[in-house]
Amino acid sequence: MTETDLLPRARAGDGEAFRELIQPHRRELQVHCYRMLGSLADAEDTVQETLLAAWRSIGGFTEERASLRTWLYAIATNRCLNARRAASRRPVREWDMSQFEPPVQTPRDEPVWLQPFPDALLDGAEGPPTGPEARYEQTEAISLAFVTALQLLPPRQLAVLILRDVLGFHASEVAGMLEVTVDSVNSALKRARASLQRRQQSAGGHESPPTAGSPEEDQIVAAFARAWESADVDGLVALLTDDVFIAMPPEPFGYEGRELVARYCARQFGAGRRFDLVPTRANGQPAFGAYVRGPDGGRHATSLYVLTLAGDQVCGMTRFEASVLPWFGLPRSLPTR
Repeated sequence: MTETDLLPRARAGDGEAFRELIQPHRRELQVHCYRMLGSLADAEDTVQETLLAAWRSIGGFTEERASLRTWLYAIATNRCLNARRAASRRPVREWDMSQFEPPVQTPRDEPVWLQPFPDALLDGAEGPPTGPEARYEQTEAISLAFVTALQLLPPRQLAVLILRDVLGFHASEVAGMLEVTVDSVNSALKRARASLQRRQQSAGGHESPPTAGSPEEDQIVAAFARAWESADVDGLVALLTDDVFIAMPPEPFGYEGRELVARYCARQFGAGRRFDLVPTRANGQPAFGAYVRGPDGGRHATSLYVLTLAGDQVCGMTRFEASVLPWFGLPRSLPTR
């Protein structure tokens, strides 16, 4: 049934018609909330809140003011803004720096609440073609670097930039969603673009990554896996750019440069520890679930690594805790060898 058929039924309180009406938009709303919040868990909670709010107010929805898709984005965006304001009041976690060897304070601002987004959830999330004013390709707009940069923007600027430059909504549409003036939208967008440009310039100079799934990408990813599984630190270092950076959210610091990253890798392989890597994809990038081999032959999950590529090298790694592995269909342990 078409939206035209379903909408009157949903307005009349038909729950099944409502679910069928909003189903085509659910995945793209999840991606939108993830971009705004940097957290898959928070995004899923916010989508649920959005759909509940939409169900409660569908009776008053009229397409004369906005399309169903625009109306849903307005609800989701404002729910995300509320979530960000609530998150800003959370107490900052205290870290015992003595437990880290060596604790190297990150030289760049990094959001500690960042989580990865499984590529499998991107299927069906494209939605209709982006508006003519969109500036970013959808693959670029889900990358870890882009989502990280978004989290450092003030909430209003973040919302405006995503709605305008990622999704291509017109300034007047965004003003209606946020209940502000068009001038306010244009001013926020100008500031957000300037902030992103400064960050991109400070991290610039890298070659473009190879196309996802290309032989070039496959080659460097396979070389990385071989070196990691064989504890070949020299082989790993040869794959890295000079300014390679490891981020480790939620830890508020990382390692920058080949020397420090080599020391980090050497410490991972200390005392004869060896790993098996299981490939997956996150944020449109190659990733691995890492499993340490135990003395009993068991292999237990330790983390998820997401690689950022530049040409035929690795310019970044983001290490996430093992708790995210189930999102990627990866187990907490692998069968004993």
